[in-house]
Amino acid sequence: MEDKVIIITGGAGFIGTNFVRMISKNALDSKIIVIDLLTYAGNIENIKDLIDSKKIIFIQCDISNTQKIFDIFDQYNPEYIINFAAESHVDRSILDSRKFIETNVLGTQTLLEAARRNWTVDNGFKDDVMYLQVSTDEVYGSIEKGYFTEKNPLDPHSPYSASKASADLLVKSYFDTYGFPAVITRCSNNYGPYQFPEKLIPLIINNIVSGKKLPVYGDGKNIRDWIHVSDHCNAIIDILNKSNSGETYNIGSNTEWNNIDLVRLIIKVVRAEMEKNDGFQKYSKFSPNEITENLIEFVKDRPGHDKRYAIDSTKIMEVIGWKPKIFFEKGLRDTVHWYLSNQQWVKKIVSGEYKKYYKQMYERREVLK
Repeated sequence: MEDKVIIITGGAGFIGTNFVRMISKNALDSKIIVIDLLTYAGNIENIKDLIDSKKIIFIQCDISNTQKIFDIFDQYNPEYIINFAAESHVDRSILDSRKFIETNVLGTQTLLEAARRNWTVDNGFKDDVMYLQVSTDEVYGSIEKGYFTEKNPLDPHSPYSASKASADLLVKSYFDTYGFPAVITRCSNNYGPYQFPEKLIPLIINNIVSGKKLPVYGDGKNIRDWIHVSDHCNAIIDILNKSNSGETYNIGSNTEWNNIDLVRLIIKVVRAEMEKNDGFQKYSKFSPNEITENLIEFVKDRPGHDKRYAIDSTKIMEVIGWKPKIFFEKGLRDTVHWYLSNQQWVKKIVSGEYKKYYKQMYERREVLK
């Protein structure tokens, strides 16, 4: 990816931010253009230092804005496009799915068409160009035993996962119909720095600091595979450098936790970090000895809650040579430490609209006895 023009959409969100920060160090001779609408989950402060130092070019734009996206592609002539831009929270999609269709489906179609327009030559497409669609393991649905491979049919169960599955099929259709140079990645649950606090791990950390109960859906036995965001980002870079067009790759770390056990572990890690660092205690409404499992509160489950996600990552390991490097327990400790060390960042993004959302999702939800 050296000496290339790279467009990264959704580059001020959680995974996008981590990828932008990584690629700005690894592809020093490349021109990096970051596109983000800066909705609730996109935070310009995540990448402001890179903008100020001119390591990246930032453009605020909705990826479903056809004319503006076409103009950006015409101006910069990108060779690589990595599409992180997405509405990504299942609970929000249950409340209102329209924006998920607009961004995740129509936005993807706009990017594909802009790239097809820009890359088409007389005998097909330019050499050494690639579109990468960042997707999710949720498109496969739930699995009781075993693991999903890239050959499994898609069976999404929420408006969010349905919108991502639709986008995947659009990308596949462009490859099948036009020979368009594209790959799809489907990753398991990410964790790490810069994640918006409506997701489970930062939600639990933030609630402990804020002196709130820790809401757990249903019986807490839903199972997810967790991967550190930097392992995910490294996988994407390896795929861009080594993959042929038309491929799909699962990216997971085979690190399964049910939600209730994970929440219990987070409680222990937060308490240990508080005990080690007096500076962290000044932010917390709880003293370390108050941070116990008594804070857990089981709430009514969300509709259509998938029981278990589990994917087989053999293909990317054998074909690309990638494997995860960060053990979960260490990654979780580092993540907790990051959130406790960056409380000003947290406080800025959990005000306003997030407070309304939290009240709707958790404070009004029936508590299970």
